[in-house]
Amino acid sequence: MKIRAAVLEEIGREGPYAVSLPLRVQEIDLEGPGPGEVLIKMVAAGLCHSDLSVINGDRPRPVPMALGHEASGIVEEVGAHVHDLVPGDHVVCVFVPSCGHCAPCAQGRPALCEPGAQHNGAGDLMSGAFRLRRHGEPVHHHCGVSSFAEYATVSRNSLIKIDPDVPLHIAALMGCAVLTGAGAVFNGGDVKPGGTTAVIGLGGVGLAAVLGAVAAGAETVVAVDMFQQKLELALELGATHIFRADDPDVVAKVREATNGGVETALEFAGSVKALEFSYAITRRGGTTVTAGLPNPKAMLSIPAVSLVAEERTLKGSYLGSGVPSRDIPRFLGLYKRGKLPVDKLLTHRIVLDDINEGFDRLASGEAIRQIIDFI
Repeated sequence: MKIRAAVLEEIGREGPYAVSLPLRVQEIDLEGPGPGEVLIKMVAAGLCHSDLSVINGDRPRPVPMALGHEASGIVEEVGAHVHDLVPGDHVVCVFVPSCGHCAPCAQGRPALCEPGAQHNGAGDLMSGAFRLRRHGEPVHHHCGVSSFAEYATVSRNSLIKIDPDVPLHIAALMGCAVLTGAGAVFNGGDVKPGGTTAVIGLGGVGLAAVLGAVAAGAETVVAVDMFQQKLELALELGATHIFRADDPDVVAKVREATNGGVETALEFAGSVKALEFSYAITRRGGTTVTAGLPNPKAMLSIPAVSLVAEERTLKGSYLGSGVPSRDIPRFLGLYKRGKLPVDKLLTHRIVLDDINEGFDRLASGEAIRQIIDFI
């Protein structure tokens, strides 16, 4: 079938993207689902910094590639051996397909699925197939999803079925922003009621972490960012303290406000400087969690002795260190009960043809979460 999709032709074009047009909305061919695959009609797709990291070259991927990884849709057709989904089902896309059989999957860590990482890096589906083509040549899939398109063929392992009573433009946020941000709170950070937590980097993922920390019952929630409007939004979402990241005395101020540092610091800015700052504001015996994705060449330097002498923990969190089939329904339940108001993260709803302008807003810090509406 013919579909319209936003295809990245070349990595590293400089902004403004409305002028350089790294993404070209064009007609390409989409094949139907093979065994273990599902064709979905896209309803909503979020613009995420991980997409921007592919555009600007921080996360190199093969091109041409149809971008997009945070999305929701409706099942149109299922391939052979798919017995638990039917046309009409509502689904959320997950940007790491999990095989269920490799060592990490068997340990309950599907975010680290080895075949999933291999196929995401190659830009194909879990079957090894390319279902997107242009003039007969393959177009790569982004994270097994490629959601900046009217339709997508994906692995069954990339989908979570959800109740149809949740608006799909809200459900889309669950696939990355909420799964990564709130997941890092509940899973990677293990934030406890009455605890002290800091969130560094207040994009859609970071602000979802603020919501998660509030829902988890943290007594002190510190929010840190360069942009004042994001800090003000963090206060609205339940943060108790806000600090400008460009304040030269910010480390001392955070440590003073939290009686020596926070128990858990969660970094979502995707920069080494932000991660070093996050470690610096974590107290003795505390945990620093990073879910940011800096350039692969970036290196981190910390006082090594502090890991032992202060019993500090530094850890990464990918896909919220969770299990999407468990966590997405839980987070949707919190949303429906008013405990995780992720609708407040949605600042723009756009159409596919305006996608480059949307990434300009994301790069400048003007937007939190933008959703492409397909229907």
